[in-house]
Amino acid sequence: MSDKTHRRPATFRLDDPGVVVVDGDEHARAGRGTVRITPEPEPALPVPVDAPPVPARRGFRWGTLFWTATGGLVLLGAGLGVARLVEDLFARSEGLGILGLALAVLAALALAAIVARETFGLMRLATIEKLHRRALDVLASDDRAASRAVVNDLLQLAHQNPQLARARAALKDHANDIIDGADMIRLAERELMTPLDAEARRLVSVAAQRVSVVTAVSPRAAIDVLFVFVASLRLIRQLARLYGGRPGALGMIRLLRHVVAHLAITGGMAASDSVVQQMLGHGIAAKLSQRLGEGILNGLLTARLGLAAIDVTRPLPFTALPRPVLADLARDLLRKREDAEEN
Repeated sequence: MSDKTHRRPATFRLDDPGVVVVDGDEHARAGRGTVRITPEPEPALPVPVDAPPVPARRGFRWGTLFWTATGGLVLLGAGLGVARLVEDLFARSEGLGILGLALAVLAALALAAIVARETFGLMRLATIEKLHRRALDVLASDDRAASRAVVNDLLQLAHQNPQLARARAALKDHANDIIDGADMIRLAERELMTPLDAEARRLVSVAAQRVSVVTAVSPRAAIDVLFVFVASLRLIRQLARLYGGRPGALGMIRLLRHVVAHLAITGGMAASDSVVQQMLGHGIAAKLSQRLGEGILNGLLTARLGLAAIDVTRPLPFTALPRPVLADLARDLLRKREDAEEN
């Protein structure tokens, strides 16, 4: 037999006074003619909980210990060798001994100056990297106090650049204004980075053009590789100095490693499809010789390296200002090559 307590399917309005919504645990008897609706409980879904990151355990750095010990032994050996040399010079002649001792002192002073310069350069690069990260944090959190601290450190970094004198004065006038943290970072970027970005784009364009010309007329592939390497190092150093860095030899090694890592993350050294399509769109591939086409490609790769160096050496991220793209530099390079061929 069918259960007579079940109702047949019917339609009704929820705002009908005869419709009553009750909980599942309520057992009160409804009046005659009323419709009781008991909502079904929703199943409890598992809530994903992010596990706390487990810090990676770092073992003992045997490589660091090896190079430290090796460097110490080399310095001790060099010191003992110099001391014996000075002693031998004094044994032969007092004048030679005094001259050798003076040269040793000058070499020690020069070494101390080089170490101090390298340390200062590494510290300045670390400051720029920290400014970049702090600016990203302020853009995410919109912290007003933190934005003022970032701007003050940025002004200290750029206080020796006469090109930014007017921008520094304008930014100091807005320091006490009621501006949100993220807007303050964008204002600092527009004021301070606009002339620097224009100069950086010019440096990258000039370096790309120089590489394209030299590698197009160079007779040897080894000369191409050497020239591209030297031009890339020079471009990275120029961009670092433009944005406030003072890299020495160790600083250049660190910058080059960061630039290569940035290239690996953002697409590598290969020319992108858009660049190749742009070259074909200009009709260059059918007109140029093989050597000239290789020169243009080397110039584009140098421009790609320069754009990566801008991202690494720039103290502020690109937010208010447009990021320079490879297509614009490629158009400039191809236009200059076409003008050179017409002339």
